[in-house]
Amino acid sequence: MTETKTAQTKSGFAAIIGAPNAGKSTLLNSLVGSKIAIVTHKVQTTRSRIRGIAIEGDTQIVFVDTPGIFKPKRRLDRAMVDAAWGGAGDADVVVAMVDAERGRDSDVERVLEGLKGQGRKAILALNKVDMLTEKGREKMLKLATDLNETGLFSDTFMISAMTGSGVADLKRHIAGLMPPGPWHYPEDQLADVPLRSLASEVTREKLFLRLHDEIPYSLTVETESYETKKDGSIRIQQIIFVQRESQRKIALGEGGQTIKTVGQLAREELQEMLGTKVHLFLFVKVRENWGDDRERYREMGLDFPKN
Repeated sequence: MTETKTAQTKSGFAAIIGAPNAGKSTLLNSLVGSKIAIVTHKVQTTRSRIRGIAIEGDTQIVFVDTPGIFKPKRRLDRAMVDAAWGGAGDADVVVAMVDAERGRDSDVERVLEGLKGQGRKAILALNKVDMLTEKGREKMLKLATDLNETGLFSDTFMISAMTGSGVADLKRHIAGLMPPGPWHYPEDQLADVPLRSLASEVTREKLFLRLHDEIPYSLTVETESYETKKDGSIRIQQIIFVQRESQRKIALGEGGQTIKTVGQLAREELQEMLGTKVHLFLFVKVRENWGDDRERYREMGLDFPKN
């Protein structure tokens, strides 16, 4: 029975690339049908590759959400961009997302140059079409024409990752491009993310949404311990590393109110995700050079750039 199914099934990897804030994580969540990637209004929220798993008929698609592609300034930036192109290079299909409102900016040009460098074609997904005015739709059609004239795209889809418009058509098309072969994951598995990493990402999302300016980019969250108790509940202890004492004070908030709120929001979401009671303990520590610490990159699932 299994052999018959294996002979009929298809499975493969589809990488989602694009400029920061193009909507890649929102699209991943929409394709999978569940929230597995954190989403905020801030650019560069995604730091490492996240795999989401979707089924379309007899096809299993492993979608790889990648960090945004932009001009790197720090070591962490370089690691994120390297991770994005690494995800694209390993995939059977590449989906290049472009914000239809923002158009063809310098970051989109970097995506185009990267695709040229890899010598491969991608599927173009023009996102946020639901937010366009009539004039904006005219600009979008011109944008689609200009991008297709590069010769880098095999197909074009107009989508809204937020509302789901056009996403089902995109998913069916990608499924048709997957190679024959057995599925890589069980049918009911939605993501390939260690639970410790998932817990860290949930807390980091709440910090991104709660804190302002550059502070979210100066912090990282690590799950120090993740323990399932006898009663089925989960005890999670996390450290939030910041780079300066002033940032630690802001992360804690007056009387510890900010970190208390972050902890409550993260705990509620984790309980919903994991289906059990969660005991979450957060600690904020200063580590000035965590952005140059090889161990921090390993925790984030990133390769450590040499310089």
